[in-house]
Amino acid sequence: MTETPHSDRKMLESLVCPVTHAPLAYDAAHQELVSKAAGLAFPIRGGIPIMLVDEARQLD
Repeated sequence: MTETPHSDRKMLESLVCPVTHAPLAYDAAHQELVSKAAGLAFPIRGGIPIMLVDEARQLD
């Protein structure tokens, strides 16, 4: 897996959860944006965050 450039990481960190509007945490190991407030992890595919609830996975 490749490292996310600093500017891309800053962009990812500026996104908010589409459900709760709370901040998201970037999980580089899983290539996801995690919303602890909603209990969801949104995938990043090809460098593009997929911010659709139907595409998110439930956190344990």
